[in-house]
Amino acid sequence: MARAQKLKVYRTVAGFNDAYVAATSQKAALEAWGSERDLFARGIAELVTDPALTAEPLTSPGVVVKHSRGTTAEQIKAMPAPEPRTARRDVTGHPEASKQPQKPKSAPKPKPSSAKLEAAEAALETVAADYGGRMKGLADREAKLARERRELEEQHRADVGAAAAAVEVERQRYDAAIRQWRKAKSDT
Repeated sequence: MARAQKLKVYRTVAGFNDAYVAATSQKAALEAWGSERDLFARGIAELVTDPALTAEPLTSPGVVVKHSRGTTAEQIKAMPAPEPRTARRDVTGHPEASKQPQKPKSAPKPKPSSAKLEAAEAALETVAADYGGRMKGLADREAKLARERRELEEQHRADVGAAAAAVEVERQRYDAAIRQWRKAKSDT
């Protein structure tokens, strides 16, 4: 029997918050945060051992718990001072006036929306349900038509039997009448 893996609490920076998660491994923590990059290798995420900080995440493993990292004023105060901009110099010591400025890096693309996929799946379910309902209705109508056909065939057999019996009775009467007519004709 496999024993349950011990939960550890990990923390990373998420904007002005710290994001905590109780997970069995760093990989599981990265998945919970939705990160495709190894934040631990970059020094952005770490293991947390302080019992005061681990209590809440351990109550709901795998769920990201966010805590504000102070007031807005404290966060602004904690920001590093901007570095003064200086002209770049090449190896010869001359400013880089002839090189073109670098393009700013574009922001990462947002996560694709699943709305169209969900709408398509809902449409598929609707089509399948509609088909199922229509097929059931068709099967019900086919069963009703089969019952009507059996009843019609039974009625037809009964009607044909009665009509054939009437034909036979009339044929016997006709044959008897013909015989009498011929006998009467030959007697005269």
